[in-house]
Amino acid sequence: MLKPDKYDPLKLSVGHILDIIGEGWSMLIVREAFLGTRRFEEFQGRLGIARNILTARLKRLCANEILDRVPVKEGAKRHEYILTNKGKDMLPLLVALSQWGDKWVFGEDNVPVIFLDRAQGEPISKVQVFSTGGEVLRPRDIMVIAGPGATREARERLEELNKNE
Repeated sequence: MLKPDKYDPLKLSVGHILDIIGEGWSMLIVREAFLGTRRFEEFQGRLGIARNILTARLKRLCANEILDRVPVKEGAKRHEYILTNKGKDMLPLLVALSQWGDKWVFGEDNVPVIFLDRAQGEPISKVQVFSTGGEVLRPRDIMVIAGPGATREARERLEELNKNE
């Protein structure tokens, strides 16, 4: 896995995520995988992406274990790209990005795609952050502290931030 130093000198999770999927094509490839796209030609046709760019992005997503490259059938030369469990865990991110875009880019009365609960046939709820007690949290309700993997620089910055709150 590549290091996120070019994006985030504090080396926090967001920097790692941006290093893996921070440019548009990668997230669109992941979206297509969620929509059932599996083969190189399908990704290319649905996204209109150049072959060399698609090849590079698929390799990167596979190297980071978001997609898995598997033969179409045993012994086949053709492959499919399927979401790994790590890739499937990106669903909340995809939904949150879509909902944010619906509100701030298209307007809530002009959404291009609606996510439905398949069993209920109803729109899913908005992605929100909740307390362990089930209360919706706003940005001012959340405090960020250094975790066990934090760098010294991150620890110092977060300690300073929390001291001033």
